[in-house]
Amino acid sequence: MQEQTLLSPCNPSKKGFALIITLSVLSVVIALTVVLLSYFNEVKSDADSTKALIQANVYYADILLEFKKGKGKGVFSLLYKKPVSLRTKDGRFSLQLSCSPLSAGVNINWLGLERDKKRYDLFYEAQSLFDFLVEQYNLEDGDRLLEMIRLEIGSENTFIKQDQRRLIQKNGIISYKQLSNIINRYEMESDDQKVALIPWHKYFSFSDKSEKIDAEYSSIELISYLFDIDIRTVSEWMYSKYKTSLETFVGENGVDYNRKKKILAGSTFLGESRCSVRYDTGYRFTFDYIDGEAKYFEFHGKH
Repeated sequence: MQEQTLLSPCNPSKKGFALIITLSVLSVVIALTVVLLSYFNEVKSDADSTKALIQANVYYADILLEFKKGKGKGVFSLLYKKPVSLRTKDGRFSLQLSCSPLSAGVNINWLGLERDKKRYDLFYEAQSLFDFLVEQYNLEDGDRLLEMIRLEIGSENTFIKQDQRRLIQKNGIISYKQLSNIINRYEMESDDQKVALIPWHKYFSFSDKSEKIDAEYSSIELISYLFDIDIRTVSEWMYSKYKTSLETFVGENGVDYNRKKKILAGSTFLGESRCSVRYDTGYRFTFDYIDGEAKYFEFHGKH
């Protein structure tokens, strides 16, 4: 009787050992499953991004074709005011196109024209605005920031990372992204966090050649600065249902529009736009459209 008990298959120690082996195998299987699922999701994400990039190129070509067909000023005047949205009834396709003038601000590249006697007035305008912002936000070392910006405008030895090198042109700062990198570097170097509070994009524009300001589309802040009109008054005009022209508005507020007329585009269409296209479920690409030609296509992926 005693021997039968010792040889019984229900021995607790053997059952426990078998359970440990089983759990070990299961843990390995689970770990492998997690890895495989992660790999599958990564591959699927890459496939989706590739598909979206192909779509972007198709939409890009179609949009450029429509731009060629349309009359420049008429098309862009509408796009500057309101994005165009397209969507199928079943929701399987959606696209939003928006454009803004590249020269709605003071061209930051004018800061590099100090020695250009013919265009010194442009330098003066940009320098005056820069000094105004430095004073308004009480920057620690405005001279150092200005030096860094001028180096970027006039030197090939830039502060931009290598992976962004393709965005850089030898003739200045052509994107807010370039300026942002300089600002970030200045902030780290000087420990001046106030520089990040300045809404640079509301005052400056980024064009490699523009010598006019498309002020009809400028920000409230810039118009207030240019004509020394209270910002609340400018805001009321900007959002008025019966908005008049900028020249009329400035005159009605007792300011001489002609004192800035030399640097303003007025009714002239400058033909320099930056466009952004959102489509599918959050993908986006951008490009510039300058004098009838597309430049600087950039696929931003999913956001």
